[in-house]
Amino acid sequence: MTSAVRIAKKIAESGIASRREAEKLIETGRVAVDGEVVKTPVFFVTDQSKITIDGKEIGKKSKEIIIWKFHKPKGVITAKSDETNRRTVFDFFPNIAEHRLLYVGRLDYNSEGLLLFANNGDLARKLELPSTGLKRTYRGRIFGNLTEEKIRQLKNGVTVDGIKYGSVDVVVNADGGRANSWITATLSEGKNREIRKIMEYVGCIVNRLIRISYGPFTLGDLKPGDVVRASRKEIDNLLKIIQF
Repeated sequence: MTSAVRIAKKIAESGIASRREAEKLIETGRVAVDGEVVKTPVFFVTDQSKITIDGKEIGKKSKEIIIWKFHKPKGVITAKSDETNRRTVFDFFPNIAEHRLLYVGRLDYNSEGLLLFANNGDLARKLELPSTGLKRTYRGRIFGNLTEEKIRQLKNGVTVDGIKYGSVDVVVNADGGRANSWITATLSEGKNREIRKIMEYVGCIVNRLIRISYGPFTLGDLKPGDVVRASRKEIDNLLKIIQF
């Protein structure tokens, strides 16, 4: 007998959306099973169920997990589309329909560096969760006086505008005066614009931010706009680390 699973999980397995995104699609009436619109995420399907989104049938679960490493340039939106026609990260993937990739976390418009893409929604979501314990490391250029006391404060975690940010390890790599200090910052949460907000909280402005690693993946020699598929060894190592 084929076991039944929640429909959001089945959609995530297809690589079309994460579970959270799938639930939103269901709530807006865009998902149907065997011709009937699904009205609640608490709906179970099997491998024999025909699931459609906006009338298009989703593919089956991808047998092979694929991860891509992308060097996001500054001035590119981390989104599938943009109302003002700015470039998005998906513009760098000409065969995106074939791969059905989901980005892992985000980098804001002015940030650069490593952005991961996966073809499995559950995996993409797990890689984002703080509970998974994956470290994200950034290299940043700041304006301001980052004292040892402020570094200790960030290490202990701060609360900004009612939002609590966890521990961030910060090392000053090169001090060119107030106008040009380079730092390395490592965290495991990745909240929206986290480094920019906590640095502003301690009186420093980030004027350049580059993500150089995400878990076991590193930016390496990738140039802005470069895309490379992760090796089988890299993916197997990741899956072992996060027990996926």
